[in-house]
Amino acid sequence: MLAILAICVKTTNQNTSMINKISQINRDYNSSYSTARASKPKLPIALAASTLFLLALVFVFKFYSPSQLDSPAKQQVVSIKLPALPAGTDDIIEPLDVINHSKQSSTNALKTTNALNNNVSKHTVKAGESLAKIFQTQHFSPSTLYKMMNSGKAAKSLKSIKPGQQLSFIKNKSGGFLSLEYQIDRIQTLKVSKTDAGFNTELLKKPVEIATDTASVKIENSLYYDGKQAGISDKTIMELANIFGWDIDFALNIRKNDSFALIYETKFIEGERIENGQILAAEFINRGEKYQAVRFVDKDGHAEYFSPDGKSMRKTFLRSPVDFARVSSRFNLRRKHPVLNRIRAHKGVDYAAASGTPIKATSDGKVVFRGRKGGYGRVVILKHGQKYSTLYAHMSKYGRYKNGSHVKQGQVIGYIGKSGLATGPHLHYEFRLNGVHRNPLTVKFPAAKPVAKNQLASFKQQTSPLISQLELAKQTQLALN
Repeated sequence: MLAILAICVKTTNQNTSMINKISQINRDYNSSYSTARASKPKLPIALAASTLFLLALVFVFKFYSPSQLDSPAKQQVVSIKLPALPAGTDDIIEPLDVINHSKQSSTNALKTTNALNNNVSKHTVKAGESLAKIFQTQHFSPSTLYKMMNSGKAAKSLKSIKPGQQLSFIKNKSGGFLSLEYQIDRIQTLKVSKTDAGFNTELLKKPVEIATDTASVKIENSLYYDGKQAGISDKTIMELANIFGWDIDFALNIRKNDSFALIYETKFIEGERIENGQILAAEFINRGEKYQAVRFVDKDGHAEYFSPDGKSMRKTFLRSPVDFARVSSRFNLRRKHPVLNRIRAHKGVDYAAASGTPIKATSDGKVVFRGRKGGYGRVVILKHGQKYSTLYAHMSKYGRYKNGSHVKQGQVIGYIGKSGLATGPHLHYEFRLNGVHRNPLTVKFPAAKPVAKNQLASFKQQTSPLISQLELAKQTQLALN
């Protein structure tokens, strides 16, 4: 077709060129070409025929496509046979996996959207703030607090919140209570969640790794200062004082060049050291006299400190009722009274300390008197069995124990003050045996029970390695010095 069309176009161009030439010749030579004028009628006829032929071709190509020229009945569908799947793969349909992933993504997206609709509110506990006030600030109802506090034993720990601690609340989009998290310490976290049945309480504990560490210190300034310089925590220093507190008066008897060594636990969470644990073994040399103690856990799980030969470090009485206080006046039967300005027997020991310093019961006993007593001011008297009694005077305020209450050794019975005849804040402490005053700094106290005979073998097995490690720690420190 294209070849025919090209020929027609060429013919038309030739005819047009010829006509133009003839016209030019006639203009220039009218008289010379009379024969050309006679043949002129034949050319327009050929031009018209060519034009009609071209129009016919254009009409055919415009209104008839190749698909229309063929009959639909003659069109055929060619089938392609796909290869069969291997046996046992009938259930493998990959497009369904794509659909499942799409569903899972949609579900996760929905959960994320719901989480974003919940509000997280963090509250730092302020001084004097109660849990009821905090819930009121968060716009939770009193009934929510009541039900939550009765949801389990662990929830009771919320009663012990302290200033500076943080509570984290999660609320729904309308402000309602969903959950609470309270970090009790670096190990334990309390989580309370609201459920359809009420409240669910969980106490979450991080896994703790326990290792041991050693320290050996020579006292140049004070027990506390030199212990801190050696990297020992306040808690461990206080525990050390409590272990030897029945034999050594840390307020009075510590001297320069005294020394101590100890083995103690260290606790780690995820590789980070968080705190010190129990002292496992310790030695204290005071004024040249050596005291050693090891921690022994009996078959019932009860832990106590003993000397290496199995005698209890715990005595029936503490040597001092105040931690690290200064002795301002000793036991003296011919002392001149600072207020009355006359000779008056001082039948006790005075410990000077800041007002409000806690006063501890030196032994288990019963409160037989709590009240004012002349120049003693505010006084507490404890009775310890049939023979012993102790008196604590000049208190600023009392502890929570009242007349008739039973107290344990080390429990706080009051706070240092200057009530009665006193020139400054201090504690006046008396010790009586069968009603007779004795010097609390020198009197010998009865010891507690030693290791039971049927547990001596277990005691030796536990404690012998600790004593060896303690000696090694001392030698290492001596070599470093």
